[in-house]
Amino acid sequence: MIYTSRYNYSGDGRLDITVKGNDPIGKIFAPTWNMVFKFKQNNNKTSYTERYHKLMLQSYKKYKSVWEDILSKDKVVLVCFCPKNSFCHRYLLADYLQKLGGKYCGEI
Repeated sequence: MIYTSRYNYSGDGRLDITVKGNDPIGKIFAPTWNMVFKFKQNNNKTSYTERYHKLMLQSYKKYKSVWEDILSKDKVVLVCFCPKNSFCHRYLLADYLQKLGGKYCGEI
């Protein structure tokens, strides 16, 4: 099951997918610094979504086994700094994982 949460979530299944993060698995799903800075400058959700989608397609091709491992876990909580229900790559990633067969259970 896939969940999303703010960065301060510290429970089971936590996966830091921030660009600042140090989790080697989380880095596979993180945006680039350039993407983050550009979004903060122009707040263009369409452009960010397109760039993140392209990045995740590359990630999936390169790290398919990691994606499959994430999908096989009982619980994964994708965490980021963005406020709840705001535009955030954790929701984009949850959607991609859902399209690959994962079950997205919402924000916790």
